[in-house]
Amino acid sequence: MAADDKNESSLLVSPEPFVAPPASPEGRWGKAGASHEDPELLEGPRRRTAELARVFRIAREFVRGFRALHFVGPCVTVFGSARLKEEHPHYRLAREMGARISRLGFTVMTGGGPGIMEAANRGAKDVGGHSVGCNIKLPMEQEPNPYVDKFVEFRYFFVRKVMLLKYSYAFVVMPGGFGTLDEMFEALTLIQTKKMHEFRVVLMGVDYWAPLIDFIAGPMRTSGMIGPSDVDLLTVTDDPEEAVAAIEACKLANAARIQGKRFRRMRLLGEKP
Repeated sequence: MAADDKNESSLLVSPEPFVAPPASPEGRWGKAGASHEDPELLEGPRRRTAELARVFRIAREFVRGFRALHFVGPCVTVFGSARLKEEHPHYRLAREMGARISRLGFTVMTGGGPGIMEAANRGAKDVGGHSVGCNIKLPMEQEPNPYVDKFVEFRYFFVRKVMLLKYSYAFVVMPGGFGTLDEMFEALTLIQTKKMHEFRVVLMGVDYWAPLIDFIAGPMRTSGMIGPSDVDLLTVTDDPEEAVAAIEACKLANAARIQGKRFRRMRLLGEKP
C-alpha cells in the first residue's frame, strides 16, 4: 500500500461494533427499539390482516415524521460517509458548509450520525444555527452526534426519503457510499421527471466524484440514456462559494413558497410553543 493510501485510510473511522438497542420501546432521543424492525416487508405476500397492520404502521411513521419536522423550517440536507474522522479534509469542508448553509437561513439536515453528518451539524452549531438528524434504524446501532437539535429515527427507508425531500430545498452530497448514491439519484430522478422543481443537487469532492461524472456525461449521455442537458442537474465543485451560490439560487427561486410556509402551533395537538 502506498504511503498516501495509508494516510488516507488512517482518517477513516473503524466500523463500530454492534450495540444492542434499548429494551424499552423508546430509547434515548426518542429512538425506536428493536420491536420496530420490519424484516418481512419485502419477503413476499403475508396474511391480509398482517399487511393491513403494516399499512397502519407505515402511516403512523409518516405521521410521526410530519409532526416531528413540521416546524424545523426550510432545510438543506448534507449527505456523506459516516466513516470520516475530524482530521479528514472532507470533514472540514462539510463543517464549513454546515456553517454557510445556516448563515443562509436554512436548517441543516443530516442522517444524524458521525463523519460527514456530524461535521455538517457541527458547522451549524458553530454559528448558532439549527440542525436536524433523520436516521434510519439499522442492525448496527448508531448514536446521534452531539450537535443535532432534533433527532428523528425511521425504520422504513422510503419514509425517511420522503422526509428528506419534503423539507429540503437542496442536497449537498459529499463523498460517501451506497446510501449517499441512493439519496442523490433519488433526487436527480425526481428533478428529471419534473416531480420536484427548483431543487439543486451539489456534489462536493471533485476528485472522488470524477469517475461518476465522466460516466454520466459520457456513456449515459452519448448513448441517449439521459437527456443532453441532464448532466446540468448537478453542480460539481469544491468551492464553498460556488456551492452556496447554487443553494442561494434555489432559495430565491423558492422564496414565495418558503415565506408562505408559516404555521401556528396548536396546543390541541400537543405542539409546544
